[in-house]
Amino acid sequence: MKTKFLFIGSLVALSFFISCNSDEKTNDGSSAAITKDEIVTNSKIDASIDDVTNIAEDQFSAQQNVTSKPSGPVKNFLPSCATITTVLTNNTWTRTVDFGIEGCTLENGNTVKGKMVISFSNDFSASTQTISYTFDGFYHNGKKLQGSKSIVRTVKTTDLLATVHPVFTAAIDITITFDDGGVYVRKGSMVKEMVEGYDTWFNWEDNAYLVTGSGTTTFPNGDTFSAEITTPLEFKAICKKSFAVKGIVSVTKNGASAVIDYGDGSCDTLAKITKDGVTEEIDLKK
Repeated sequence: MKTKFLFIGSLVALSFFISCNSDEKTNDGSSAAITKDEIVTNSKIDASIDDVTNIAEDQFSAQQNVTSKPSGPVKNFLPSCATITTVLTNNTWTRTVDFGIEGCTLENGNTVKGKMVISFSNDFSASTQTISYTFDGFYHNGKKLQGSKSIVRTVKTTDLLATVHPVFTAAIDITITFDDGGVYVRKGSMVKEMVEGYDTWFNWEDNAYLVTGSGTTTFPNGDTFSAEITTPLEFKAICKKSFAVKGIVSVTKNGASAVIDYGDGSCDTLAKITKDGVTEEIDLKK
């Protein structure tokens, strides 16, 4: 079976790590409640991790299918301004994607500059593959990304889909520095299951997937936010500038809690936040 890696649209690769700050303070000076402004800030981090995950998976797919003959038009994931260098050393492919000093604009409207270095085995027949990537002067929408990530890819059946399909288990440990100097640390794990589009590697636009997982985000003031996906998040590649189109996330911070509901499947950037018994709709793009 020919497989491909998924496009996450403009979402949040890990949009389940939601967090916030507040005017309320605990005894140690950290913020107590969960507010809209920090949810939006956190969604920007999600978007950065989402895009770099997409780039890494796309480069694996490109190398895996380099000799495959497509049965339809090939739709490139990366913009033409990206320069790709490919090297095979000791059975390991290394693909360096250089977006240049001036940077490039992805189809979802986000801008990237600098380099990503992606590596993986040349044994594409293996039942399990590990994709690793690092950054070299890499910026996403003006934010500097540092650290590493690994993605373990398998093809199997799961409780979410009885048909054999690609499943990606990701470990994340990334530091994000905003242009105002604020430093954020994202750690966690997630499982992404490609539930549609896995047999048309040449067309990422028909991809759809479900995500489960949990993790933490540490903010510059020391607050740590824990999050868990309680209903799988659903993403559709065709919704290029949307976040998750469905799914529910439960978040906690300093004893406060909130629930984020991503909607009914519509392609939009809206989410409903419920805390203290009150539900409010917010735009995650703002």
